[in-house]
Amino acid sequence: MKKIIFMAVLLVFGLALFSAPASMAGETAGEYIDDSTMTTKVNAIIVKDPDAHYLKIDVTTTQGDVVLQGFVNSKETEDRLMTKIKEIRGVKSVKSLLKIEEKK
Repeated sequence: MKKIIFMAVLLVFGLALFSAPASMAGETAGEYIDDSTMTTKVNAIIVKDPDAHYLKIDVTTTQGDVVLQGFVNSKETEDRLMTKIKEIRGVKSVKSLLKIEEKK
């Protein structure tokens, strides 16, 4: 009897182990939190920069890779943001898709 119960328990745990939810196929919860934290830190850098406009820059972070999209006033602003963002712990790379906004 104990052997049958033991086998049933093993079977249940075995099935649970191999039937991981679809969400586990991508990022783990820890990776997601880390990416969210990095995105928040990047946004804080953008907000603090006197020449960057927070509402004109979108930030995406995936497994430590940061992508910036949107508009900045100058190449100097872009370079300054890139330098500061690269200093954030956990950031593997920073890709800029920022465009220089023409002054009116």
